[in-house]
Amino acid sequence: MNFDFLKEQDGYYDLFADACIEAERIFASSPAMCAVGCRKALELAVKWVYAADPSISMPYKDNLASLLHEYTFKECVDERIWRPLLGVNKLGNLAVHTDKRVTPADAMLSLRSLFNFVDWIDYCYGPDYEVRTFDERKIPPKGVPLTAAQIAAIKAQGSLVAQKDREIEELERKLRDASEQLAAARAENEESREFNPEEISEYETRKRYIDWDLGLAGWTLGEDAVVEREVHGMPVAQAGNTGTGYVDYLLNGKDGRPLAVLEAKRTSLSVQKGLQQARLYADCLENEFGYRPFIFLSNGFETMFVDDEQSAPRKVSGVFSRDDLQRIMNRRGSVPSLTSVKVDESIAGGGTNRYYQIEAIKRACANFDEGHRKGLLVMATGTGKTRVSAGLADVLMRAGRVKNALFLADRVALVDQAAKAFQRYLPETSRCNLCRNKDERDARIVFSTYPTILNAIDSVRSEDGTRMYTPAHFDLLVVDEAHRSIFKKYRAIFEYFDSLVIGLTATPANEVDRNTYDFFEVERGVPTYVYEYKTATEQDHVLVPYLGIETHTSFLDEGITYDELSEEDRATIEEDFEETGQDVPDHIANTQINTWVFNEKTVDAVLETLMEKGIRVNGGQDLGKTVIFAQNQKHARFIVERFGKLYPGYPGDYIKAVLHSDDYSHTVIDDFELKPRPAIAVSVDMLDTGIDVPEIVNLVFFKKVRSKIKFWQMIGRGTRLCEGLGVCDPLDGYSDDKRRFFIFDWCRNFEFFRESPRAVEGKVGSSLSETVFARQATLVQRLQGSAFAGDDWQAWRGEMVETIHYQVVGLNEELVSVRLHRQAVEKFKQKSAFVYVSELDLGALTSEIAPLVRNDEADVDALRFDAFMYGFMCSLVDGYRISAHANRLVSMSLGLQEMTTIPQVKEKLPVLQRVTEEGFFDGVSALELERIRRELRGIVRFLQTGPGRRDVVTHLADPVVSIEYGVGADPGEDFADYRLKVERYLRDYGDSLVIQKLHRNLPMTEAEFEELERIFTCELGSADDYERAYGDTPFGLLVRRLVKLDHDAAMGAFAEFINSEDLTDQQMSFIRKVVDYIVENGYMDPVALTKPPFDRPQSFVRMFNAQQRMGLIAVIKGIRENAERPAA
Repeated sequence: MNFDFLKEQDGYYDLFADACIEAERIFASSPAMCAVGCRKALELAVKWVYAADPSISMPYKDNLASLLHEYTFKECVDERIWRPLLGVNKLGNLAVHTDKRVTPADAMLSLRSLFNFVDWIDYCYGPDYEVRTFDERKIPPKGVPLTAAQIAAIKAQGSLVAQKDREIEELERKLRDASEQLAAARAENEESREFNPEEISEYETRKRYIDWDLGLAGWTLGEDAVVEREVHGMPVAQAGNTGTGYVDYLLNGKDGRPLAVLEAKRTSLSVQKGLQQARLYADCLENEFGYRPFIFLSNGFETMFVDDEQSAPRKVSGVFSRDDLQRIMNRRGSVPSLTSVKVDESIAGGGTNRYYQIEAIKRACANFDEGHRKGLLVMATGTGKTRVSAGLADVLMRAGRVKNALFLADRVALVDQAAKAFQRYLPETSRCNLCRNKDERDARIVFSTYPTILNAIDSVRSEDGTRMYTPAHFDLLVVDEAHRSIFKKYRAIFEYFDSLVIGLTATPANEVDRNTYDFFEVERGVPTYVYEYKTATEQDHVLVPYLGIETHTSFLDEGITYDELSEEDRATIEEDFEETGQDVPDHIANTQINTWVFNEKTVDAVLETLMEKGIRVNGGQDLGKTVIFAQNQKHARFIVERFGKLYPGYPGDYIKAVLHSDDYSHTVIDDFELKPRPAIAVSVDMLDTGIDVPEIVNLVFFKKVRSKIKFWQMIGRGTRLCEGLGVCDPLDGYSDDKRRFFIFDWCRNFEFFRESPRAVEGKVGSSLSETVFARQATLVQRLQGSAFAGDDWQAWRGEMVETIHYQVVGLNEELVSVRLHRQAVEKFKQKSAFVYVSELDLGALTSEIAPLVRNDEADVDALRFDAFMYGFMCSLVDGYRISAHANRLVSMSLGLQEMTTIPQVKEKLPVLQRVTEEGFFDGVSALELERIRRELRGIVRFLQTGPGRRDVVTHLADPVVSIEYGVGADPGEDFADYRLKVERYLRDYGDSLVIQKLHRNLPMTEAEFEELERIFTCELGSADDYERAYGDTPFGLLVRRLVKLDHDAAMGAFAEFINSEDLTDQQMSFIRKVVDYIVENGYMDPVALTKPPFDRPQSFVRMFNAQQRMGLIAVIKGIRENAERPAA
């Protein structure tokens, strides 16, 4: 088996070896239990690394999510290895806690990811590492049979292997005892060992991919991209730095001076293999030119960017352009700490109780200062997210950290609104709304929707014909409403641009498929900054609260049942249906009301309740601004029509519908925002998010909403303050200012979210092209078994291979979305890749290739039928129930049999009749279903255009049966804001004696430490709150870390050591780096002296003798101890 090598090391990997092996053994019998086993094995393997490597710091919690996200762990593990581990954790949790089906491809991917991780462990720490690859054929084909009881037990304990906590602790203790030797071995092994096998030569890599990438980025080989440039000063064994080297590519600026080294490796090798070599080239060039160039590492499929002076190596989508590299080079050494730059309060943070906007900007800046490149700001709707983004952009621009910024939103209206806001906040900064005006596309701040910028990446060119929007063009991406379904559909944008990313959202969704926290690389439930709706309304009063009013009618709650109507109403509804030539159904469900059955009196009741009980303005003469959320466009128009009949004396523009299909619908929104009329806007999805009308005082939910995210976004339309509005509240009387707003809920939305507080959001939909491709690929993989070895089956498989191979070959490699998946695309352009399709291959086809393909089929109905039939076949081949598919196909066939006057349908009548014969689906094969698909796909369009159900307007009495005031639903803000309270306290009371002593490295008394404990565990929260937020971090160290250490105090602590030693300039430079580190972080662990940036240009051990090392470590420990324990 793949994991057997773990048992060959005499107990070296006992902590996780059995768990890995059991996960592999159980794959064939239960992919779900394999996923559970992979997660547990991963947890144990991660704990092995923590115990073995002293350079990795334990996070404040020791669950797997925290262990994976701990910064030092992420920095230690190869990026390509680390990211898939998040999927192993997620899939394991799903398998344990839900009934979601785990496919063999899912489990295979977890096994592969787990194998790569433990192989990396052996590569780094193992005594006898050898290159190995994961082989699906080594997995036991029979698996381990499991009973239902055994599966339940595995889920309960979250593990396949029973290990006692005491045994685990003992194994971890042994590892910690040997951790120094293991860490040293890792450093040596990473230098001497190779992690990937060779397949393609360096020359082929260069010619096939890297040269092309350089050309796309605007570089010219032989001119500003110099090939095989000679450098001098390379290390030679026993001869010092006297050797000569040849840089694969040297990228020069306009002045002919080097900007970057590009080191090329074979496609099958890790790009990191060339890191040390490239650093040596950079050393030589630094000696030659007096400054250090950047480094790019590429194997054609992956590219990494290395700037040793600024940040850790990171994956990028391609080589940067010359102008971008020059801009980044010019920025070196000139950017101050972002938190030291004052926020412009005319943009954000000004006014009463807007402190949180400054806090949000400062926290984002601190996050970037700490080396993170992504951040998530969670702020209640109406609290000024756009102001915060503008204020943040202003700080970053004034600091010199950002030149160009991109603001992204998912609707043109939101883009327009943001562009207008930035025009007010940053009038001197050039801007371009890419949705409206592409002429100013080189502006410093660009505003765009996701599809627009994705197209612009591929199509917009500079004057010299190169891409305008290169990978490093933007220094900052602002993602508005970051909870939306963007991360699957538009992930290519975020993979393409190498920039800081800040997400803005009011309600993050903690979901499996598009988890906002995972995307922004923060721990779930712990965003970079959070400002809650409750705090905004109840504490700071920067938003107004709502009063929920549940209103009920019989039809909206229960529908219309013919037998329960009065004789008069039966006659009425019969006449209404007779006018449309239809029979009256026995029952009309409440979901059909306002969909195709529109009852006048129901709509009248909604409008009359609004006009009688809604909040009014102008001394009670006029209804205040109101949004009615309608079910569909017909419903919206019907509401406007009924209002005109009920209130004929009102102006014609008093109420208007806001519909996507209407020409110039945006002008209606503009009028609603800026003018007294319309007073009522009836919206179908157009006003759910993005509009900013503080005068709104009434919301009417005349539709069902089942997305909690969307529900709270819609509520947010009414939360804005509006001073001086002068409102007349039917319940509380007159007030000068808007104090609250009303929500009339006619469709039990509040009730739904009270009863389903954790309602699951819908999945991101796939296109028909993607669905058809994925299902065809699945069938290609499934038809490899012996049961399908017949000529007919293989001929069909061959046809599908031809189809999907044709689509892969047709992908345009110049499109960025295709380039980002180059490795998979290149593989499946070779027809030989389809001879045998493994589970991992299928995963690549469905997750990477399928979203890229486009189907040329013009008949959308035929394509939709293809998707349905291929899904039917997949279910049949996989042994799942097919009754739902069969019933739907029969229904379609019966419907078509009613249309035999259409010649094309009549021609297919024998096929249609065969499908509806009794017993047809008993023993039906996928091959037979394929024949039916081919026969019927051309006529299914007639089902869409044939006679269907017509809309009916009914005239039945439907009075309001009950009104309940004061209802609501919990927004579900489960963020741990204890940390924010701590940070706010330290900011507000930073001048107190205890805090100042820690800031100035002064000894503390026992009483002062007790006072600190009281503040954290009594005043700001409980001991449990502290433990959840900060684990076992000592109180003093926490304060020191947050308020930092005074620079003069730090220098004073080192004064005696400096004066007592005859130090060289290089040693003094090292000490200054140590002081800067301690000032910034509050204290230092001595182990950090062996890590970057202290390992260059010489290691700590080589730079100082033993006595000096002991003296320096004593000072560092003394600074820490002043914050940990009282003075003797």
